[in-house]
Amino acid sequence: MGGGLMGYYIIGGLVMLVSMYVSNKLKSKFKHYSNLSLRNGMSGAEIAQKMLDDNGITDVKVISMKGQLTDHYNPKDKTVNLSEVVYSQRNAAAAAVAAHEVGHAVQHATAYSWIGMRSSLVPIVSIASKYSQWVIMGGIALATSTALGSTVLLVGIIMYGMGTLFSFVTLPVEYDASNRALAWLENERMLTQEEHAGAKDALKWAARTYLVAAIGSLATLLYFISIFLRRR
Repeated sequence: MGGGLMGYYIIGGLVMLVSMYVSNKLKSKFKHYSNLSLRNGMSGAEIAQKMLDDNGITDVKVISMKGQLTDHYNPKDKTVNLSEVVYSQRNAAAAAVAAHEVGHAVQHATAYSWIGMRSSLVPIVSIASKYSQWVIMGGIALATSTALGSTVLLVGIIMYGMGTLFSFVTLPVEYDASNRALAWLENERMLTQEEHAGAKDALKWAARTYLVAAIGSLATLLYFISIFLRRR
């Protein structure tokens, strides 16, 4: 079992290091662009509400929540949840995040196919991601001696694969939300050229967190598959 999981720990360690780099870079970017005040003087909440209004969305509320980088759109209760600093502050970083989250609301309102697919995967992935690694570890421990071990390992791989699929389906959802946000900010002339460049750079690094997660998940999945194939 130890030898089988060594590669997993190595891959996990490398992914963790890259994730930490991207996460720290993201925090640095947002801190930098938080100092770039908006010439129009609008807060993140006001920008979010205007983007909703401009897209004819009247059934989504913009609310404030505690935490840092905890911003998200909740399709169940139709709320754009902005962290306290994004909700109240008036800078390029806040504008970028607020518009991005509303981008998800626009996706939902226009029945964007990828966000529908991601939502349909949530119930399955929430269960599979919780138990997949335990099932895989059990399969690796048993695979050297029993046929049952190979079956257990395969089941774990399939469960882990659902999480990997979810991470890749998330990519077009996140990139599209950013593209919608930046297009609206530009078309409505909400930001100056400098402010828009800052918002674009901040969203670029935010998207990279999802990209690293997807690549890391795929690398781990392929490693588990290689273990299964070697032990057949």
